[in-house]
Amino acid sequence: MRTGFKISFSWFSVMNTTVFAIFTLACIFPFYYLFINTISNNDLSDKGLIMFVPQGIHFTNYEQVLKIPGLLTSIAVSVSRTVLGTLVTVAASAFLGYLFTKNAMWGRKFWYRFLVVTMYFNAGLIPWYLVMLHLGMTNNFLAYILPQAVSPFFIILVKTFVESTPAALQESAEMDGAGYLVIFYRIVVPLVKPILATITIFSAVTQWNMFTDTLFLITDSKLFTLQFILYRYMNEATSLAALMKSMQGSSGMNIANMVNPTTIRTTVSMFVVAPIVLVYPFFQRYFVKGILIGSVKG
Repeated sequence: MRTGFKISFSWFSVMNTTVFAIFTLACIFPFYYLFINTISNNDLSDKGLIMFVPQGIHFTNYEQVLKIPGLLTSIAVSVSRTVLGTLVTVAASAFLGYLFTKNAMWGRKFWYRFLVVTMYFNAGLIPWYLVMLHLGMTNNFLAYILPQAVSPFFIILVKTFVESTPAALQESAEMDGAGYLVIFYRIVVPLVKPILATITIFSAVTQWNMFTDTLFLITDSKLFTLQFILYRYMNEATSLAALMKSMQGSSGMNIANMVNPTTIRTTVSMFVVAPIVLVYPFFQRYFVKGILIGSVKG
C-alpha cells in the first residue's frame, strides 16, 4: 500500500508538472515569438517563416522605431502618468477602502451601495466627454490622473482585505487615543501591503496601456502618451514602413533588414509590452497573496 501510494503520488507530480510546464510555455511563447520576429531577417518575418529560432539577427527595427518623432517625449509622459496615476489611485483606494470598514462613517451603507452601482452602470462616452470638457481636462495632464483616482473595484478589494485583519489591533490603537489617520498609516497600511501590491499592478498596467483618454481629450502633441503614438503608427504601419524604407534605401542598408508593416507592428508591440513584463515578476508574490485574501466574499 505504501509503495502504491508513492507511485500514484509520483505520477500525479509528473502530470502536474507537465501540465503546468505546458501552460507556462503557452504563456511565454507569444512574447518570445514576438521578440524573435523583431530581431530576425525582416523578409522572413514578413513571410511568417520565423517560428522558433531567430535568423539573420539585427536590431534595425528598434533603431528605426526609436527615430519616430516625439517618441522620447511620449515615453516621459507615459512614465509620469503611470507613476503618479498609480500612486494616487493606490492611496485613494486604500484610504477609502479603510473608511468603508468604519461604522462611524457618515452614510456608509448608502455610499457603499452607490459605489457598487457605478461598477455596472456609467453615463456613456458623450456625457463623460462633456464633464471632462467643463472640468478643464482637455489638454491637461491631470486628465490622466484624476479620472482614474477612485476605482470601485480597488476600494472593494481593500475593504475586504482590511476586514480580514484582526480588529483588535485597531481597537487597541483607538483605546490609546490614535485617530483614523494614525491607525491607517501605522497599522492598516503595513497589514494590507499584499493587496496594495495587487492594486499597484492593476493600476500601473491600466495607466501604461491606456490611450483612449489621449484620443478624446488631448490635442497637444507634448502631452501625447507612448501608447497613443504607437497606436497611431500601428494604424499607419504601411505608410510608415514605406517612409523608413526610403530612408534606409538612401543610406545603403541591406535590403533584407528593411522594415515592413509586419516588423513595425511587432516592434511597436514589444515597446508596449516589455516594461510590464519586466516589472511584473517583482510584484508577483504579493499579487497572488493579495488577490486570494482580498477576493470578494459572499
